Amino acid sequence: MKSLMSLWSHLADEHARRCCTSASRDINTVSRRVEHEGWSFMTITLPDLGKSFQRWLDQGRVANHSAFCNERGGSFPRVFGGFFSRVFDRKSGLLLDDPCVDSIRAIRHLTMMFGKMELECSRARQLSAVRNYVKCEQEVRMFDKELSESDLREFVQMSDMLFSRVFTEVDSDIYSGRYRPKHGPGSTADGLLGNQKFHQVVWTERLEKAGINAGENLLPNWSFYDQLGAVDFLEPGAEVPVKVTLVPKTLKTPRVIAMEPTCMQYMQQAILHRLLAYLGQDDFLSRVIGFDDQVPNQELARRGSIDNRTATLDLSDASDRVSNQLVRAMLHRWPHLFGAVDATRSRRAELPSGEVIRLAKFASMGSALCFPIEAMVFTTLIFLGIQRSLNTPLTRKTLQEYAGSVRVFGDDLIVPKDDVLTVVSTLEHFGARVGTDKSFWTGKFRESCGKEYFNGHDVSIVRVRQEFPARRQDATEVNSLVEFRNQLYTSGYWQTVKWLDGILEKLLTHFPTIQPTSSVLGRVSFLAHRAEVYDDARLHPSLHIPLVRGYVVEAKPPRDPLDGTGALLKCLLKLEARSSLRSSISCSYPSALDNDHELDHERPWRGYSPMVNTRHLERFGRPKSTSIKLRWRSPL
Repeated sequence: MKSLMSLWSHLADEHARRCCTSASRDINTVSRRVEHEGWSFMTITLPDLGKSFQRWLDQGRVANHSAFCNERGGSFPRVFGGFFSRVFDRKSGLLLDDPCVDSIRAIRHLTMMFGKMELECSRARQLSAVRNYVKCEQEVRMFDKELSESDLREFVQMSDMLFSRVFTEVDSDIYSGRYRPKHGPGSTADGLLGNQKFHQVVWTERLEKAGINAGENLLPNWSFYDQLGAVDFLEPGAEVPVKVTLVPKTLKTPRVIAMEPTCMQYMQQAILHRLLAYLGQDDFLSRVIGFDDQVPNQELARRGSIDNRTATLDLSDASDRVSNQLVRAMLHRWPHLFGAVDATRSRRAELPSGEVIRLAKFASMGSALCFPIEAMVFTTLIFLGIQRSLNTPLTRKTLQEYAGSVRVFGDDLIVPKDDVLTVVSTLEHFGARVGTDKSFWTGKFRESCGKEYFNGHDVSIVRVRQEFPARRQDATEVNSLVEFRNQLYTSGYWQTVKWLDGILEKLLTHFPTIQPTSSVLGRVSFLAHRAEVYDDARLHPSLHIPLVRGYVVEAKPPRDPLDGTGALLKCLLKLEARSSLRSSISCSYPSALDNDHELDHERPWRGYSPMVNTRHLERFGRPKSTSIKLRWRSPL
């Protein structure tokens, strides 16, 4: 942590030089409070000040913060006073007519750079996160009871207007069996990992009743019919519940996810594939809902910070607050799609304590359908809110007018400012919770999908994600530090980068100059195109490209040999996937359609070969560990 504190001090000095002020007293104050309060001051208390600062920017006026004393006779906190005085008036606390953008960026950076370090939080905070998960479930049930028939009728009418074409196409595909299931590399509730998922012997009666037959999806073809005798068909009460799991997110709170049973995740991927295909082919919806490209959200946020025509909203616990009642109402006119989505939804969850609860939410993070379904629900509620704000029914034609002012990417929402209050009211009436500390529409500050803007200026920051590595073998920490260094470089913090280079050069005996596209752990430089920066480079014997010696991160999938029927099934599914992509590549979400982690192998220089990687039958799944190896690689 001493290295992290030194990093913060160097960055504070560099920000101070940019803003023509001094950070000496700030460094002393922060060092003293870290000594007395621990690292939670940097990861919880300071980020909370940063969030308050964002609200003050939006509201145009500074306010008191309980964790920091104000200057004597002043209106803003004593800490970072030199920066605050260039943003707010010292006496009145009002936002200056022309606030210093560099000071805004400095305050955000110095308060929030450690706010999202992936650290394991305390046991008490973990228990609090589980209690919040259960509380969300109770609130979903409460909102379900409070929704009136007219509310649901309005919701369904808007949903039909938006998605009827998509739902009709997917419904037809499910009825005709035109879908492709897929296993992912992650963990499952029933403990199957990697290639062993292709030997699954558990299915559910609900899947069978929905027309999703085990024979069609677990067997390569019907000549293997006799193997169905080993499959255990579970009744609804005997189904494996999702397994609620906590993974590190920040020191303040963990991330709560739910691991799905293998058969559920397998068929959720099939429905996901068809939904994304048709959503991407719809001219209007592809401009309103995003799944793999955050840039449109970021651009709308930038424009909104200038013209004040759009607002950015962020939802708290977004996945856990989407009611299954709303999803059922949205899909009820399409029986085959409705049946498939309902059959692939887990109805119960097992908490870390072992307690099993019944779910009213549609799904938690971990379900393959969580992200697209929540996006469609939020999109419906946004346009329902706009309709209520206008007090005029929207039509398919008038919806087109909002393609440049409405955008949904998960729980990051862009909506027209003129309708924002009604949209927020509608979202919360249907059970969502708008995060007030990350939603902006009053002033010139906007935030969406990891980018922040003030009056058109990018005031985004570079965040520290991992602790400093103690040795070269700490591959994850080394890789994170190199990425952080390169992000600082491209952001222009060159004095701090010079200090970091001294640390990295001692840690990595080979630390070459590279371009951002290189796989080598090296220093990104704007001069990387010049030949003289490659002192110890050599020429590739056949490709005639420069090679430099440096460390490369390697993460091999675990060894997991697969043969027999499971191997045949996996190969046939992959060949079918390739054929499907060739015929539907016009979709706007191609990377989301076929995100096969097991195919992440080095591509030949003369173009990507569409052939299936034969090693996937030997190794499959998420790597258990990463390492760094010294190699000769291209710096380009």
